[in-house]
Amino acid sequence: QAAEHTLYNQYEEKIRPCIDLVDSLRALGIEKDLSLPAIAVIGDQSSGKSSVLEALSGVALPRGNGIVTRCPLELKLKRLPEGQAWQGKISYRNKSQELLDPSEVDGAIRQAQDVVAGTKGAISGQLISLEVRSPDVPDLTLIDLPGIARVAVGDQPKDIGDQIKMLLKRIIGCKETVNLVVVPCNVDIATTEALKMAQEVDPTGERTIGILTKPDLVDRGTEESIVKILRNRVIPLKKGYMIVKCRGQQDIHNKLTLAAAIQQERAFFENHKHFRAILKEGKATIPHLAEKLTNELVKHIIKTLPALESQIRDTLHETLQDLQRYNRGTPQTEAEKLFFLTDLIKLFNQDISQCTRGEEPLIGDDVRLFTKIRKEFCTWGVILLECAAKAKKTVPGRVWKYEDQYRGREFPGFSNYKTFEDIIKEQIRQLEEPAIQILNKVMELVEEKFTELAKRNFANFHNLSRVAKVKIEDIRERQAAEAQRHIRAQFKMERIVYCQDDLYLGDLNTFKAEN
Repeated sequence: QAAEHTLYNQYEEKIRPCIDLVDSLRALGIEKDLSLPAIAVIGDQSSGKSSVLEALSGVALPRGNGIVTRCPLELKLKRLPEGQAWQGKISYRNKSQELLDPSEVDGAIRQAQDVVAGTKGAISGQLISLEVRSPDVPDLTLIDLPGIARVAVGDQPKDIGDQIKMLLKRIIGCKETVNLVVVPCNVDIATTEALKMAQEVDPTGERTIGILTKPDLVDRGTEESIVKILRNRVIPLKKGYMIVKCRGQQDIHNKLTLAAAIQQERAFFENHKHFRAILKEGKATIPHLAEKLTNELVKHIIKTLPALESQIRDTLHETLQDLQRYNRGTPQTEAEKLFFLTDLIKLFNQDISQCTRGEEPLIGDDVRLFTKIRKEFCTWGVILLECAAKAKKTVPGRVWKYEDQYRGREFPGFSNYKTFEDIIKEQIRQLEEPAIQILNKVMELVEEKFTELAKRNFANFHNLSRVAKVKIEDIRERQAAEAQRHIRAQFKMERIVYCQDDLYLGDLNTFKAEN
């Protein structure tokens, strides 16, 4: 049995070193908070996607016409030591049911879908989880998704097609998911909705593989067009295409085993005039698909693990910070309460102090308060430069206007000092309100950061958190008023033109030397 399970064989040889780490994370329950690598199969309605999933996993899933898969089916395969019996469990909502034999899977899934999505052909985004434990399966997660339908049938909602598309995009859009797009050979690939959706969520094709099914239904004379698709000449995919021939409904009725189906599939491609070359290229049959999928999965896992490590480190850091704040139980006596309150406030003050020194610890993509404030000062620098550039353009014109309209006893070429002083004061006055706006922005940043620290330190003490917030707002108002008073006083002083200013004299001497 294990030898017949091609994906398991390839997995054991190549993926094992990488997947062991993912398994340990899954055993710790990490998958509740972080997405782990998985395989999702998508395709138009009755495209044969469930057949592909069945061939890869060895688990018989519901088949038939219309929308058979009406809920996302998470298939968790977990390997048992050799010699142990097959075990299964299906879970949905708050229910779970143990399965004793693989033959019970089909009926259990249909029953679960009726409970979750109803009996009238509707779909649901609620996940049905099927766990299979067996010596013949790898530790892997496969996801079967509803087929894309275009027309509502019977009692189905009129927007059934839109509902399915929204559901699929939510799942296949996850970067940790490898998307297997299933397309029957007897349809025009350019009209395939599944391939179009995959390209929308994965435009570079880094995690998309095209799978062509039902090659025995290809019309005579159109085989070469299928070969062109497989050789990436029609709609190119970075990971390319594969072609497989899975069990049909008649094969299942005749009780054809998966092992026998794989043998028949190989014989079909070996004896086919057009597809024989594709088989030699390694782009045909379930075993070759399993090998390609294994190689792609190991690359994807290696690519995903650094991001997982970073997320785990960030989550661990946040948790450790929280634990430091709850290192002892709730105080009981008045003395204990006083010490407890003192420690809380001390920790809060330490965080404030770190912020003021630009040394606060960062999590993920957080930015230090100093860095945010520095950006505001850079904005102020831009305002000064723009004002200076504007002055160079407008001041000469105003001087010439004086010459033309207001010059009295002054010699030509000499401006009235009062006019000169008014021009300078106006330039300074134009900077006052922008300076106040920068002040308000900086105060907002500081208040936002301090409020965040108060929430973090006093999260479980609502009264204390509320008092801290009120205090922060009061301090902000007082300090903002004081800072604004200083800024306006500074601008008031700057409007007193001081001709003995060293900067002015330095520029004047430089101008004299140059001329």
